[in-house]
Amino acid sequence: MSLPLKTISIIIATYNAGLHLKECLASILEQSFKDLEVLVIDGGSTDNTIDILKAVADPRVSWTSGPDAGIYDAMNKGIARANGKWCYFMGADDRLLPGFSELAAKLQDEDAVYYGNSVPFYGDSGATPLLLIGKFSKYRLAKHCMNHQVIIYPVKALRIYQYDLRYKVYADYALNIRVWGDKRFKKLFFPITIVRYDMTGFSSVTNDIPFKQDKLQLIRESMGWFMYMRMLYKRFKKKLQGEKDFWEY
Repeated sequence: MSLPLKTISIIIATYNAGLHLKECLASILEQSFKDLEVLVIDGGSTDNTIDILKAVADPRVSWTSGPDAGIYDAMNKGIARANGKWCYFMGADDRLLPGFSELAAKLQDEDAVYYGNSVPFYGDSGATPLLLIGKFSKYRLAKHCMNHQVIIYPVKALRIYQYDLRYKVYADYALNIRVWGDKRFKKLFFPITIVRYDMTGFSSVTNDIPFKQDKLQLIRESMGWFMYMRMLYKRFKKKLQGEKDFWEY
């Protein structure tokens, strides 16, 4: 028997996340917005992660544990299990803020991506890099990766586009390029800060050469030739000026 649809499925990929998971779950379950489920997809942790999950009494939280092919494989498994109309992805070292409930209450159009702002854990000032906040056009997204933790995806989009496991770090960026290039899905920005996230996570210390090789092709396929030529020209200008493009390797 299928479960009744929730508004949001929150998907957390974990592996030996015992240091952070309890606080992460508390930040979710303390939200004023209650129509959600939490799916923890664990990669076979050997620390106290499973003990923490077994101790959770809230029926909205379910979990599974076993070997996987990494973070994005776990997220794809979460998508397959999701009973929500929208999906939201976070890490065990992220914390939802009250603004998440504010944004969740605005979810109406099941053909729309909703997104807000975030603040990082790092630094004394707590200031968020300007590249990561605000509204993203196709061109802005083609230039810079947006913060994955600010986005609430309609599950319809994730039935079409999932995480490409060739990209170990930037599969989320590849997915966003495809979704932002798809005119079937509106993109609705609200200037609401919804999450505090860890700036020192996996993507900050790991390279992803296959994505860097494929980025322009992804832009051409998803956003069209005009955007492709625009980004190609931008890269050419940087080379003329002696600058190295971030996505070159």
